[in-house]
Amino acid sequence: MNEVWAKWENLVINGTYPLRRYLSHSDHSVVFQTESQGAGSASAALKIIPADPARADRQLSIWKTVAALSHPHLIRVLDTGRCQLGGHDFIFVVMEYADQTLAQILPHRALTADEVREMMPPILDALSFLHRKSLVHGRLKPPNILVVGEQLKLASDTIRHAGQSTAANATLTPYDPPESHTGQTFAAGDIWALGVTLVEALTLRPPSWPDERSDNAALPVTIPPGLRDILRRCLRRDPANRPSTADLVTLFGKPPPVPVALAPTPAAAPAPALTPTATPMVDLQPARAAAPVPVPVPVPVPAARPVPAAEKRDAVPRPSVPADPPQTRSIVPGLVGILIVVAAVGIGTWLLRSRTEQPLAEAPVPISDSAQTVARASAPASTPPNPTVSSSPTATSMPPAPAPAPAPRTVIHQEIPDASRGARDTIHGDLKILVRITVDRSGTVTAETLQSQASSKYFSRLATEAARKWTFSPSPRDNDQWVLRFDFTRDGVTGHAESE
Repeated sequence: MNEVWAKWENLVINGTYPLRRYLSHSDHSVVFQTESQGAGSASAALKIIPADPARADRQLSIWKTVAALSHPHLIRVLDTGRCQLGGHDFIFVVMEYADQTLAQILPHRALTADEVREMMPPILDALSFLHRKSLVHGRLKPPNILVVGEQLKLASDTIRHAGQSTAANATLTPYDPPESHTGQTFAAGDIWALGVTLVEALTLRPPSWPDERSDNAALPVTIPPGLRDILRRCLRRDPANRPSTADLVTLFGKPPPVPVALAPTPAAAPAPALTPTATPMVDLQPARAAAPVPVPVPVPVPAARPVPAAEKRDAVPRPSVPADPPQTRSIVPGLVGILIVVAAVGIGTWLLRSRTEQPLAEAPVPISDSAQTVARASAPASTPPNPTVSSSPTATSMPPAPAPAPAPRTVIHQEIPDASRGARDTIHGDLKILVRITVDRSGTVTAETLQSQASSKYFSRLATEAARKWTFSPSPRDNDQWVLRFDFTRDGVTGHAESE
């Protein structure tokens, strides 16, 4: 069928909808990008299903019911009908075109708990809207959670009446609740599918159970405790024990609970200090307070007579500085005299050596020429005199001027990737993409290579296309290497160039 679907591209359905590009397929349907004036833009999605004689009319009827619905978080149904392709009968539905799906993100990374909590208000709003009208989504899973512009939406082509039987030969998936064997779907089935989808978004794999009888899913400890409890409730085998959408709105509206292990810590910390008996506490404290500190005690002064200031000054150092012995005082003048003699001999030797070496200079050095003095003083002693150099003192002291360095390149034009707001809303934190480029003499990019893979090919493609459009100032150098860094955040996109 893949080869057949490829051949269908550029065919026109009922003379109205051209099949521009193949998008995706399942075991019973295929989706193409098309054009529709009713979509409000040039792009729409067209889904084609084989026309089962027993179910085609009922499916078209429910699609017409969904087309009459209006909700900001449901994909709009624009048109429905019948067609023939390759001699076979099909039914089709034309829908609002989506920029991205959750299924396109998960192969690259898992969502964080905060991102899952941010997704829940629009999803629960859409499910509550359907359940109040006795409708169910029926196929809640990552491919059916989409982003259109700046809004998260659920696919609408799977919606049906609550209790309506499903196809008898349909293959069950992990997203189908245990009660699916009855062939009917109710609101609790959407809650089960939501729980499976969220576990997969957080862990990149569906949930598991210890055994077939267990009612508690074995969820990883990496999921925060509060969120893990909500997901377990969604995955109860008995549909009567699962929460409703109203319950989930309340649960997700509450702040995450504080882990139980952290609550008693402040009260438990001082407990050990209260348990020892009183006896050692009494014995130890006075012992530390009464420990004597050995300090020199000066001669006591009678309290009745005020001590003059001069005596106080003299009395302070005497207890801690012992008197010098007579031998030490008699040696000090001798040491000072010896030091003076040694210093005089050293100075005289230095002066004599300077006068002896003075005739070796090739030419007198002006006192004001400090640069020449420093150059001659720092020259090695073993270097023989050079009459040629000495005849031109200026040439010996001034090094040759370096050749001027070429002016560095500068960025003339920055091309910033134009990522849609809806796509940026899927980013958590700062998504960095590096693109290495080669720049010729004229400043034009001649080659680009993606250095880091983003969480989606969508962002990588935008970064690579933008890198080709950067321009730089001309330079005599060729094939300069640059690395362009693009930072994608929910608030926007920035670009920065670094030369290598």
